[in-house]
Amino acid sequence: MKWILQLFPRVILITIGEWIRPILKVLCSGRKYTDPIDQSSYRIFLGYGYGKNYRKMVLCPGTFSLERHRLLWLYLKHKTDLLDRKLKVIHFAPEPPLLKQFKKIHNWDYTTADLTSPLADHKVDICHLPFDHQTFDLIICNHVLEHIENDAQAMGELYRILKINGVLIAMVPLNSESETTYENPQIKSKKMRKKHFGQYDHVRVYGMDYKTRLEKKGFEVEFINYASELKQNELDRYRLDSKEIIPKGIRKL
Repeated sequence: MKWILQLFPRVILITIGEWIRPILKVLCSGRKYTDPIDQSSYRIFLGYGYGKNYRKMVLCPGTFSLERHRLLWLYLKHKTDLLDRKLKVIHFAPEPPLLKQFKKIHNWDYTTADLTSPLADHKVDICHLPFDHQTFDLIICNHVLEHIENDAQAMGELYRILKINGVLIAMVPLNSESETTYENPQIKSKKMRKKHFGQYDHVRVYGMDYKTRLEKKGFEVEFINYASELKQNELDRYRLDSKEIIPKGIRKL
């Protein structure tokens, strides 16, 4: 399964996932692990990732959720009222396991956007968004900015379309052991990007200064380590990374 998941790009995996997931759900059914997003249970989770970033037992067979998806759902459900409020929401690069559940939230005016994803309602360039100023109450933009060469412009656009007191959730691959972001615009080839940034289509590895980069665009930023509040048996059951950070930005002006 590891080589199959690494063989196909994200767009193709999204497409074939619709018929692969039901098969895997049956083959891997059990009671040991649970995806809290839909409460489905399994005897085993699958491995996922590229090279040194490959992780065992992190991909839910029946939903294709990863650690970050499950953690974000638990955070939204148990630590915020965002799932209960009447909000205008945009979800960039919509992840299938979250997309399915978000569509069920009747009090949300929910839409999706991406440059290439077949799941997106709007085909957009995140650096040049077609939406009016202060349009959305909640923006979900996970594992997107590490793909964007001009991330400062993208952050500025996210700030522009967010309402006053609106919330941005913008998770990225974050190296918590580094104070500074590692990037080099001279690195262009897929091979070298994979070597330096961990994935062929990444252009940087964010350090803890990711918070400062968002703040420079006007966001009031909090790094939330919700996983640290969970018990070990919950981390094990849901297959979560105890060090995963949820960056939350609020527009105050």
